[in-house]
Amino acid sequence: MTLDALYLTTNQKTKNHWQAHPDSGKVKPPAYDRQKLAIACGIKPLLPDKVRQLLAELNALAASDPRVDLMPVDSFHLTFLPITLPLYNAHDRPPETDDLQALWQPFRHQPLTVSELRLVALPAQLLLAGIPDAQARVQRDDFSATLLKTRWQEALRARHTNTPLPAPFWHSTLLRYQAEQLPQALRDFFIERESLRFGEISAPLRLNLVNYNWSFQREIGA
Repeated sequence: MTLDALYLTTNQKTKNHWQAHPDSGKVKPPAYDRQKLAIACGIKPLLPDKVRQLLAELNALAASDPRVDLMPVDSFHLTFLPITLPLYNAHDRPPETDDLQALWQPFRHQPLTVSELRLVALPAQLLLAGIPDAQARVQRDDFSATLLKTRWQEALRARHTNTPLPAPFWHSTLLRYQAEQLPQALRDFFIERESLRFGEISAPLRLNLVNYNWSFQREIGA
């Protein structure tokens, strides 16, 4: 299945789910420890004007809802491959990462471009997802396969317990809602913009220590 088809299918499944569950359901706690840090690689690109406007509109709609967890504008990122669960404290240097840095070296600071950005909805999340350049797809598969042959395989598999490895989406999570489903206002926001495209992003890949939304980021080995 192409990424375009996957995103369309995901959106339709989510809308079907919403139709069957018209309210937001039970309150749910955050999925990740927000104080701990994880090892992940990805990009922090400059924001296209269309994405900046999208975030401003989303903030204007949702900022007063205490269940909304909205990505800060200056934390916008796109994950290439998450490697560990949140395990580390902010001032830690993750132990024994020299081998990981060596494995990452062929990919370090390589450019990643993701185009045709569009909204993708999950029952309680809004994502901004796009189509990566052909080189990036090969690189991510190669890096994932390399890690699976090393001692990092256990951490990588633990991080991907509930998703394929590597995960099929190329995305950034714009909004998380602390309930089973989004409320109607956020569903409407998505549906009104589902067919829009928000340009492309590009930046060099980095191996980072990050919190769950990348509002904290420190490059490993810099």
